[in-house]
This record gives sequence, C-alpha cells and structure tokens, in this order.
Amino acid sequence: MPIYEYVCPQCDVFEVIQRMGTASEVDACPACGKPVRRKISAPHLAGTGAAAFKLIDSAERSASEPEVVSGALPSTGSRKTQPYSFNPLHKKLPPELAHWLSA
Repeated sequence: MPIYEYVCPQCDVFEVIQRMGTASEVDACPACGKPVRRKISAPHLAGTGAAAFKLIDSAERSASEPEVVSGALPSTGSRKTQPYSFNPLHKKLPPELAHWLSA
C-alpha cells in the first residue's frame, strides 16, 4: 500500500498508509487534530533488496579497483577430451573431420 505524507504547520510531517486512490487532499493531524494538506513526495520505487545493491556496488567498484586473485593457475597439462558426439557412426569419419566433434 502507498504511504501518503501530510504536513502540519504546528506539529510536523506525518505519514498515513492507505489504499491507492483513497487518500484525501485534506486530513486531520493525529497530534493536534487540525486540518492538514497532503504533501507531494517522491514514490519509493526500488523493490530490490540489500543483496542486489551489494552486487551493484561491487560491480561498480571492480571497474576501477579489481580484486586480486590469489592461488594456483589452472593446469595446462594435456588431458584426454571426451568426444562431443557419442554416435558410433561419427567414429568412422576421417581424422581431419573428427576433430570438429571433440569438445
């Protein structure tokens, strides 16, 4: 539900939570009871959580201050790659075409 703000000249600004479209232009101040006018304020549209803001801040920070990665590099040793296709007919292809099937 939206939050509507009202300004009382004697007391202060107060908020009222009402269904959209049901807030009146003039309401009574809960402290002094005098009529007050509704204040025009910016809506709160951000529905993202703290995790999303943390991710955005981290991405912006890494543009100018990249994180240092420590640890060993991945091995570059040769290892047997599995073929992309398990179709037995592909094994009969000539070697110059068979390398396209391996990942």
